[in-house]
Amino acid sequence: MKAKPLPILLLLTFAALLIHGYHPWAEDAEIYLPGVEKILNPQLFPFNAEFFEAHAKSTLFPNLIAGSARLSHLPLDVVLFGWHVASLFLFLLACWQLSSRCFSSARARWAAVALVASLLTIPIAGTALYILDQYINPRSFSAFLSVFAIVKALDKKYWQAGLILGVTFAIHPLMSVFTFSYCVLLIAWQKFDRRFASFAAVLPFGITFAPPPKSYHLVALTHPLHYITRWHWYEWLGVVAPLIILWWFSRIAKSRRMATLDLLCLSLIVYELLYIPPAIVFSVVPRFEALARLAPVRSLFLVYVLLLLFAGGLLGEYVLKNCPWRWGILFVPLCASMFYVQLSLFPASAHIEWPGAGPKNAWVLAFQWVRDHTPTGAFFALNPHYMDLPGEDEQGFRAVAQRSQLADSVKDSGAVSMFPVMADEWLRQVEAQSGWEHFQLGDFEGLKAAYGVNWVVLDQPNVTGLDCPYQNSTVKVCRLP
Repeated sequence: MKAKPLPILLLLTFAALLIHGYHPWAEDAEIYLPGVEKILNPQLFPFNAEFFEAHAKSTLFPNLIAGSARLSHLPLDVVLFGWHVASLFLFLLACWQLSSRCFSSARARWAAVALVASLLTIPIAGTALYILDQYINPRSFSAFLSVFAIVKALDKKYWQAGLILGVTFAIHPLMSVFTFSYCVLLIAWQKFDRRFASFAAVLPFGITFAPPPKSYHLVALTHPLHYITRWHWYEWLGVVAPLIILWWFSRIAKSRRMATLDLLCLSLIVYELLYIPPAIVFSVVPRFEALARLAPVRSLFLVYVLLLLFAGGLLGEYVLKNCPWRWGILFVPLCASMFYVQLSLFPASAHIEWPGAGPKNAWVLAFQWVRDHTPTGAFFALNPHYMDLPGEDEQGFRAVAQRSQLADSVKDSGAVSMFPVMADEWLRQVEAQSGWEHFQLGDFEGLKAAYGVNWVVLDQPNVTGLDCPYQNSTVKVCRLP
């Protein structure tokens, strides 16, 4: 199977886009995109900006996206889509390069990349991560940069690996630590011995934090990824099973004299075993709770990426071979299943939210009306659990509406779980919205008196006494008197 890689990688890129969909304003985009929008227009978000600026100030991601929009003079939604497609392509290109270090045959390399492309949105144990999200964010960059860094470490091009890791750190500091430790482990494994390698890889976690405020514990409890001991059995299976599979792959590689694959598998086993004990300690020892936000379990991201790459390569080499019907039996049902799952995750939204296309989601329609018809300084309150409501599809209000919002219980709590200093203020605002489902005019006026809220987005139809210039079948936007 001889073919030029770039055209096939482009085809795989657009196939991955069609399978996994694209939702630029969903999920963690609510944390990252307001930082981009505020750089492009500093007048935005005069209230509660700290709930996204804490992340924005720790990464160059918003500067990179905003700079791209300014240089290209393209609309932000076009820039976001362009970067998303580019990140898909670069990630698959990095996987191709790594697979070429492990497998000599083209069929094994293509099977490896194809399996990863088919499973980009597979959940990674209990980490709340996918391999790649359905929208652009800092993890989109750290994913392909991490794999490129591993390739350079294998090639013994250490300066290049270090440069790539430096860029990764600037965009996603936390994920860069995991990649750095694995690269150190690889290098030390080859140059020294395994005991030194194990010690070297764990060095990045010699970090301490001041005790968080008491309210932080309430926030952390809403994010189970911080507490591995509270994971379900099937999530623990996602921790243990990779170790067994990697050991099996190492045995296969050793018997087939595939030295690079053997090295990667064995070092990946040690890498995972180094991070699981700290995750358990941070989960059960109260005085280490501030360290839990380091989320050592997110080290599983690299484990899953490489595990799928190795599995695909071995399947292509020894099972699929050059039989098209075998490839079809594996990939057609696999891709169809992933496509169906994505449709079910975003049932009220278009599978691919193309730039410039009108949304079909009723919440997004309301958020867009807010963006186009309310003052820049407007301050909104919504159901604090609005992103979890049926039909909302986790579409972010700030990201779409570009307006300030009272703290919510879903994404703002995620920001607080990483930056505990905001915990007390977050808790006050969320408690002020307790019982939202039964709020009436007097309750909204109380929010206005306490926080200056002057607009609300309502999902309950029985509120009276408000001026509501916009409404659709699901929500209405109302001005407080």
